[in-house]
Amino acid sequence: MRTQVAIVGAGPAGLLLSHLLYLNGIDSVVVERRSRDHVEKRVRAGVLEQGTVDLLREIGLADRLDREGLVHRGIELLFDGGTHRIPMSDLTGGRAITIYGQQHVVRDLTEARLATGGQVFFEVDDVAVVDVGTAAPRLRFTVEGRQTELACDFVAGCDGSHGVSRSVLPASSRQLLERDYPFAWLGILAEVAPSSDELIYAYHERGFALHSLRSPTISRLYLQVDPDEDLANWPDHRIWDELGTRLAHGGWSLNEGPVLEKGITPMRSFVCEPMRFGRLFLAGDAAHIVPPTGAKGLNLAVHDVHVLADALTDHYRTGSEASLDAYSATCLRRVWRVQQFSWWMTSMLHRFPEHDAFEQNLQLSQLEYLVGSPAAATSLAENYVGLPWT
Repeated sequence: MRTQVAIVGAGPAGLLLSHLLYLNGIDSVVVERRSRDHVEKRVRAGVLEQGTVDLLREIGLADRLDREGLVHRGIELLFDGGTHRIPMSDLTGGRAITIYGQQHVVRDLTEARLATGGQVFFEVDDVAVVDVGTAAPRLRFTVEGRQTELACDFVAGCDGSHGVSRSVLPASSRQLLERDYPFAWLGILAEVAPSSDELIYAYHERGFALHSLRSPTISRLYLQVDPDEDLANWPDHRIWDELGTRLAHGGWSLNEGPVLEKGITPMRSFVCEPMRFGRLFLAGDAAHIVPPTGAKGLNLAVHDVHVLADALTDHYRTGSEASLDAYSATCLRRVWRVQQFSWWMTSMLHRFPEHDAFEQNLQLSQLEYLVGSPAAATSLAENYVGLPWT
């Protein structure tokens, strides 16, 4: 087999890259170790930046998003028993976020790729990325019991933080920068109408909490817990009680319902520099992880593949390598901006075990300044809805 661009991973990054290349007349093949059903039902991110929504509309893949997505123009910050709204759209010239689950984005992209004749191989095994330091890189994998080799011009590693692509970069040619946070998120997906029209970020003496949603009938909620917490210690009634305590304010009440899913996610930041080696380009979680407080992971992956698709298109049209050579540096500028914002949100809203009253009062002072200063609120808003792409 041969193609122009081999893509490892059929998550939102890999599928979107394949579709962007298709629109520019460039062939690609996508390989994915999981089943199609698994990747289309895997619940992950759900907050889309303005730039992500704009791109999906531009390429004609936003019909369902525009019907089912929920546009939010503000968020609530809760501390000291009171809520304070950050009017994001008012502060950013009308920009907003849209609630639309990652699994729906993947479904839309998969349908689009298959409808246009795209080659997407699910349930592949033994994926190996080879010879990326030469002009003739290849993928080797097993599909339906057959060993297959795919020759290509370039490889895009969009296979997440546990995929094979990043391991191909020689240790001498990469730098791994990371930070682990001393807490995790216990998240639930519940079959109950959201208790608020907008997301609520809560700073509480018992720990951070977040009220989010996925649809008018599905709520997504999170609690800060210890990183080694055992999920067995958190029966549903305890989760609801703790959420009710941390999110309590005024006469507000928390809607409760059947818990469909629950799990514990460690909080960490991670960046691999550079995001390229030879003819291998990393994108999305294969190259970087951000704590979910800023709702940036999926959006950062979309920006990566947008940059990469433009660079590959320029190469095939002009023969120039300039945009490909600039890929890593271009992406990393936004990666570090997003890392800083996500770190700032995380540091401001969570209780750190080593913090005493001094640090806790610094956090409260930051929150009070944020809701009282239009300049500070604008900084949060423009980062949250997503800085314009350059």
